[in-house]
Order: sequence, then structure tokens, then C-alpha cells
Amino acid sequence: MAHTRHYLMCRPDHFAVEYAINPWMDPDAGADAATAVQQWERLKGAYEELGHTVSLIDPIPGLPDMVFAANGALVVGGRVYGARFASVERGPEGPAYLRWFQEHGYGTVMEPTQTNEGEGDFLTLDDVILAGTGFRTAITAHKEAQEFLGVPVVTLQLVDPRYYHLDTALFPIDGSNVAYYPGAFSRGSQEVLRRMFPDAVLASAEDAAVLGLNAVSDGRNVVINAEAADLSLELKRRGLNIIPVDLSELRKAGGGPKCCTLEIRA
Repeated sequence: MAHTRHYLMCRPDHFAVEYAINPWMDPDAGADAATAVQQWERLKGAYEELGHTVSLIDPIPGLPDMVFAANGALVVGGRVYGARFASVERGPEGPAYLRWFQEHGYGTVMEPTQTNEGEGDFLTLDDVILAGTGFRTAITAHKEAQEFLGVPVVTLQLVDPRYYHLDTALFPIDGSNVAYYPGAFSRGSQEVLRRMFPDAVLASAEDAAVLGLNAVSDGRNVVINAEAADLSLELKRRGLNIIPVDLSELRKAGGGPKCCTLEIRA
């Protein structure tokens, strides 16, 4: 069943690949900002056609990765847990996103003391938050988020640098099930996922490699990178409606549909 969502996005007016903070980024190859904007506009349009609300934060010159709004915060029950970026290059994004929420009437806002990159490493289901660590978000942030939000947080260890955020290796299909790529996780975390989600959709290495798991689901419709063919087919078999998008330009910085999409949960 689809549920109407509220998303925060940032238009990639200043998008570029000027530095390398993950294995996807190659400053020598660069990226085309105009193409990135066109692809992003189609993603935004897909959400609006599904009936979702999209709010916008103004892009800031000098912050080429600000388009990846998911990293800007974690919002659960109207409470906003801010981001504290691991890299110096993205550091100013945390305060910028926190300021947006404060200016838009969100009164319960926390500036974090621990390093975390928002929904990049925190993915929310009905009764639990899955939290990634290993590359960007400190495990101490998992504890800080749990105390602030009052929701159980389950730690998952990421081990493959290509999947440096949890949202590159797993996405919630609905409030009780997920799709994920086992190879991105430690053996112990793979066992945790098997126990928690025995009916999960398992993605292949090929679909993970095109960031097929950096997808957004409203419980019925899945917005997913078009190249993730086998994963899309399996999701269709599960009764889900697939909406393929092309974000190939943004993938040059390691981003996909979810990276561009911060969910605001009232």
C-alpha cells in the first residue's frame, strides 16, 4: 500500500565532482551540471506525479554535494536529528540543513555531537531504525540518535568502501521489509538482517554496482535506477510498481534517487 510522503530536495545548480571522498568520484572525469539538473528534475517530477509533497532547500555555492539531501538530517516524528559530516568538504551542509528545519517551524531539533550523515546511514522502518557504520557515521551517533528520537536503533557494519553509506546497500520496501546487497555487510550484520527480514529481497552484485539499492519506496511504488534490471524484476514479482529513473550523472559522485531525497516524517 502506498503512503503519501513529504520529501526535502536540493536542486543541483552547483553540482560538480571537484574532490574524491568516495570510490565513485573522479575529479579528472568531472560531471555535467546541466545534465544533472535535468535528471534531478525528472526525479522530482516522479515524486510529484505519485502525489508526494516535495519541499526545496536552496543550494549554496561551493557545496557541490548539497544535492544529496538525504545526508542532511534524520527526521522521525517531527524531531530533527542533524548531520555532522565526516569530510571537511561537506561540513557546512549540516548547519545549512539544520537551519532550514528551524526556519520552517521544526521546534525539536538537535545539533549532533557525533559524526553522522543523516539518512545516508539511518533508514527508518515502522518500529526500528537501521543504522550503518564503518565509513562515515560513528557508532556513537547510533546511540545519540536513539536517545534523542526514542526509537530502537540497530547497528549494521558496512565493509565495502563502494557502499560507504547504508542507503547505497539497503532500502526499506515498506515499514517491515527491506531489499539489500549482502556483500556490503559484515558476516555478523548479514546474520542480523537474515533474522530480522527473512523475506527480504536480495540484490545481486551487478545491481548493487549501479546503485540499484539507492532507491525510494512509498510501500507500493519504487523509484529506482533504471540500470538495476534484475532487482526491478524481482520487486515487480513482489507486486511493487517500478518507476525507473536515470541519475547517471549524479552517480558520478556516488548518488542515486535516495541520496537526493530526505524524508520528513511528521
